[in-house]
Amino acid sequence: MTRAAEATFEVDVDLQAPLDLRSSLRPFGRWGDDGIDRWDGSVLARTLRVDDEVVPIAGHVVGEVARPVLRVMMPAAARQSAAAVVDAVSQTFVPVPAELAALAAADERVARLAKAYPGIVPVLVTDAFSALIRSISAQQVNLTWAATIRRRLAERYGTRHEIAGTYVYSLHAEPLSRATVEELRALQLTTAKARSVIAVAEAGVAGELKRRDLAALGDEELITYLTRLRGIGRWSAEWFLARTLGRPRVVAGDLGVRKAVGHLYESGPLPSEDEVRRLTAHWGASATIVQALALHELARTQGSA
Repeated sequence: MTRAAEATFEVDVDLQAPLDLRSSLRPFGRWGDDGIDRWDGSVLARTLRVDDEVVPIAGHVVGEVARPVLRVMMPAAARQSAAAVVDAVSQTFVPVPAELAALAAADERVARLAKAYPGIVPVLVTDAFSALIRSISAQQVNLTWAATIRRRLAERYGTRHEIAGTYVYSLHAEPLSRATVEELRALQLTTAKARSVIAVAEAGVAGELKRRDLAALGDEELITYLTRLRGIGRWSAEWFLARTLGRPRVVAGDLGVRKAVGHLYESGPLPSEDEVRRLTAHWGASATIVQALALHELARTQGSA
């Protein structure tokens, strides 16, 4: 389905400094354009759920690290919800916790990261259903292929929104809940991933993936809740905690995180999950921020920044 281009309404969203918008958004475009969270180096195109309505936005970076501003274009029809859209945009950027200063004072390696990359923060994927589909797509494959798979899902089952001279897709549970394994296999998902996508979509249709309800659960309670879904393991559940709810969580089983922590603490190219948890146990409330900094540095050293 395609939503035709509409007249737009513009608003500047002042964000909490320091915030390096361009570097923080770079992971969305680093591995390819998935059509869902789009960043081309200057324009962010994505959708937000505001009062259960999907609002496409196109955001232009107009501020600097010390005074970050995202100029957001949205459909004129969403003007009455502009305050809620501004709030939703603001909440997608994880704020730097006050505890980071104390952690940096106690850990010279964290201090080096914070000094080298000021204002880099995780950017949340706040729609629970889309976040889980994102995790499924990335299981046991490289992230370029994961982006390709998400784009195929978006083009086949998503809604295309035209906004401010660009476009973006939104994913919805209902169309994917009606998909068959054979149809998803034709998009080159594995059988296991196809079944997982359908199961997660069915949970979404059943009302089991409302972000507000999930956010009310504690970490371990939420991990238990999510891992009952077919194809959602602890790795996906921990990424949900970190990148959908913005909680301070190290995803110690993630290959990239293991490499990044190994690089940071010079503990070998690929420390074990247990070793990563030991090395990062003191990160505390700053865990999600430091994880993002370490992953950013790893990407730079691998030449994919």
